[in-house]
Amino acid sequence: MKKKISFILILLSAFSLQMLAQNLKISGIVRDAETNETLPGVSVVVKGQKQGTATDLDGAFTLNVTKGNVLQFSFIGYETEELQVENSQTVNVKLKQSTTKIDEVVVIGYGTANKRDLTGSIVKVSSKDLENKPNSNPISSLQGKVAGLSVVNSGKPGSEPDIRIRGTISRNQTKPLYIVDGIFNDNINFINPEDIASMEVLKDPSSLAIFGVRGANGAIIITTKKGALGKVTVNFNSSVGVQNIVGTPDMTDRNGFITLYDEQRINQGASAYGRYDLFQGNTNWINQIKQSNAIVTSHNLSISSGNEKNKFYFGAGYLYQEGLIKYETYNKLTVSLNDELTINKHFKVGVNVNAYKANLPQLHDFISALNATPIVEPYNTTYNVYNKLPDDIGGPQIGNPLMFVKGNKYTQLNNEYRFIGNGFIEWTLFKDLTLKANYFADLGFNNGRTYTPKYQVYAAESGQVVDWNTLSSVSQYKNTYTKIQQDYLLTYKKKFGEHNLTLLGGFTTFYEDYSQVSGKVNQYSYAGAPVIPYDKRWWYLDVYPYGDPETRVVVADKDNPSEWDRSTVSMLFRALYSYKGKYNLNGSFRRDGSSEISPSHRYQNFWALGGAWFMSEEKFMQNQKVFNNLKIKASLGQLGNQYNAVHYPYYPNYVAGSSAVFGSNIVPAYELAYKNNPNLKWETVDSYEGGFEADFLGSRLHFEANYYEKRTKDLLTYVNDGSNNFYTNSGSVKNNGFEFTASWNQKLANGLTFNVSGNITTIRNKVLSVWKPGYAYYDGNSITQAGSPIGSFYGYVVEGVYQSYADKLASPVNTLADYGPGDLKFKDLNGDGKITDADRTIIGNPTPDFTYGLSASANYKNFDLSIEFQGVYGNEIWRDWGNGSSYAVFNYRQDRLGRWTGAGTSNWEPKVGNDANNNLPSTYMIEDGSYLRLRNVQLGYSFDHKLLQKMNIEKLRVYVSGQNLVTWKHNSGFTPEAGGSATKFGYDNGGYPVPAVTTVGVNITF
Repeated sequence: MKKKISFILILLSAFSLQMLAQNLKISGIVRDAETNETLPGVSVVVKGQKQGTATDLDGAFTLNVTKGNVLQFSFIGYETEELQVENSQTVNVKLKQSTTKIDEVVVIGYGTANKRDLTGSIVKVSSKDLENKPNSNPISSLQGKVAGLSVVNSGKPGSEPDIRIRGTISRNQTKPLYIVDGIFNDNINFINPEDIASMEVLKDPSSLAIFGVRGANGAIIITTKKGALGKVTVNFNSSVGVQNIVGTPDMTDRNGFITLYDEQRINQGASAYGRYDLFQGNTNWINQIKQSNAIVTSHNLSISSGNEKNKFYFGAGYLYQEGLIKYETYNKLTVSLNDELTINKHFKVGVNVNAYKANLPQLHDFISALNATPIVEPYNTTYNVYNKLPDDIGGPQIGNPLMFVKGNKYTQLNNEYRFIGNGFIEWTLFKDLTLKANYFADLGFNNGRTYTPKYQVYAAESGQVVDWNTLSSVSQYKNTYTKIQQDYLLTYKKKFGEHNLTLLGGFTTFYEDYSQVSGKVNQYSYAGAPVIPYDKRWWYLDVYPYGDPETRVVVADKDNPSEWDRSTVSMLFRALYSYKGKYNLNGSFRRDGSSEISPSHRYQNFWALGGAWFMSEEKFMQNQKVFNNLKIKASLGQLGNQYNAVHYPYYPNYVAGSSAVFGSNIVPAYELAYKNNPNLKWETVDSYEGGFEADFLGSRLHFEANYYEKRTKDLLTYVNDGSNNFYTNSGSVKNNGFEFTASWNQKLANGLTFNVSGNITTIRNKVLSVWKPGYAYYDGNSITQAGSPIGSFYGYVVEGVYQSYADKLASPVNTLADYGPGDLKFKDLNGDGKITDADRTIIGNPTPDFTYGLSASANYKNFDLSIEFQGVYGNEIWRDWGNGSSYAVFNYRQDRLGRWTGAGTSNWEPKVGNDANNNLPSTYMIEDGSYLRLRNVQLGYSFDHKLLQKMNIEKLRVYVSGQNLVTWKHNSGFTPEAGGSATKFGYDNGGYPVPAVTTVGVNITF
């Protein structure tokens, strides 16, 4: 018996030992594969079983399993990873972000969320789309990438692009709200594109209402890079490129100019110009002032490290860019510092600093080079001075373009300094409840000095050297601005059963102020007075002994007050709710109080509601094989717009009025700039959206479609009604259209992977009302009136050219100017038999019918290739140059050589010489603004990892890229891109091209 018991005990012991050998302990940390950030809340389960756990706040987990088990790691927004267990071990698991757009994690106002749980339209642009692009402003790199986002770039160094999200919604500001690591801003020139982790473009009411009175124009959230857990990582990126002009306008040369100018004089009743012998030039002024192969170079260094307690990131960048005109140089230095410290599981603190210093370029434009006559040599070597243009041919108005560029080289010293910092404290009160306090400051310090030299030029008509500027002078300015923001946010996240709930409540304040002082001083004016030296040491207002104290004045700009401040205080709330992962509800509310608006409407409320349904999760969709995901969504809400042409519009300033005489005293009088209106309030925008997102064919194909509508009401309108001028809330603007986005991802068996994506947005803008019926707002040759798009071009319709006197007599009488055969013939729209001001009409729309973008990328072995196209269609451009002038003689467009010279010779280009008629605003100035541009093409090569390991290099990539290499366009100017203000945009003033840029670069990671 004892032997049997002993045998049973031996068997049980052996079995127990075997079981103990199979019970294994697995622990580890789960991180993001790209950023190395730890991921809390990752599901870790044994495949095929219910056994499992989730990672804690530090991304750590521990689980007892059996040998041979397979662990599944899954997290929303990431691809599922599997790991087979062989023995007890500690593992480091890295999850890749999902390529399925529906599952990606995005930054929203005051937090982050999975796109799956949201009901609106948020587009995420990763750092990969911003890196290695020769753009000083990162927004420029978004052109053509995001449906609903219009980006109009400028070639001027350091310039800010014209940005509009889903159309123009106001008569005032068009740019969106920028949020950089939480702080509100109106520009992001201080950000180095290489320091950006991601950018989110927010377009719909569901995502914008949380920004209240700043949300109407849309928002772009910029998140800078943070430190990551792991070893110290050093990245160095460097590139150098050259910029050149493509698509130079065609102007007449010497012979063509002489032909047209003599003909013009004869048509005006004068004789041909008799002094050509004094001017022997055949000058292309564009070639004289342009900078060929202008250099643009960028160097960036970043250091990242982190452990369980502390994560650190440091970035520094330097950009140097030459302009397309000689002696234009722009350089900026940026520094980014981020440090995040986890004190314990309840407390986390962090700081983030961005610093920026820029030397701004002395900018010119090409309009004088387009206008100047080609018959003049730029420089007179006999007298060593610049040649003056002929007095009869634009000399007093234009001047010598090379003289202004070269003679004024480096005479502007403008500097910008910026410091943006924030600190936060995050306190986990309970498991699901977090309190976060953020403190932000944005400080700007700018200054500039400009020296205007005294010129001497050779006047060929008199044969003498004469003064151009009679007195040298110096101007100087300084300005400062401050932005202070505080956010106190309480976030509650809870999952109970099949319900997911995230609640956000917050209190926030924002204060900003601006002040500026500027002045000017001239040299003494007595005969023989010394000129202020061409030496920056003397370029100050107190320039003793050269500056005349009697001429020292403070310069004031009544349209841009030199001092102002404003503040807002706000309460906000947001709820994100999901049931069973297929029914979503989002709600937002914000109450803003503003110091700038009238006390009777100081506090205004803004809100949004949204819903989404994952139809693909329903049982009746389980057996279908078309959709991997299908999400239907809709949202509506009311947004606010606080931007206006003046600060405190309800409280007008005083301006100089009529003076009164009392005896021998003259007493100046002052009056209100406009009538006070104590009932003003901010503009509001009723916004709607509906659409769907879907994944097909194993999630390789992603497609999104949205319909949007934005209706601005209570427009802040400045009414100029004779002597009765005032601001009022009156008028409405509507924008609506469709957005479509599609992408295809494919990985082939031979290792080739590629992606193709595209987007298209239709835009329809219409002004519904402006104050009262029949009232219109004019801004140059643009009009804003009910029934038409905002900022429409306004003028006469050209029917052709009068071919004979009989043609003139048979046509309606033109009451606008003298005219005859060879002049433009305008259409009698009202049928009264006369051409009058009443025949002006809408002749063009600067807002395109649709915008689009197309991109493709491929990777094969160590090579990568990407290509991007971008374009617009259906808009018009106003050619604001080359039309002639009533005050001076300008050079001619080469098209003018095809002018009317007799019956049947032209029915579009009029004869030269009658600018009074032919330069009236008309369809003659309108050009097609549609274009397609090869935006970017880049080829890169990454060296083999095994080879790099021997040199202690983790990654090494070299690349060559081209930007704006080819543009298919229809306009006659440098570029079809033309931005502007809310009510005056789309004007091609001949000023500055967008360059073609060829770049080579290297990326190194240690």
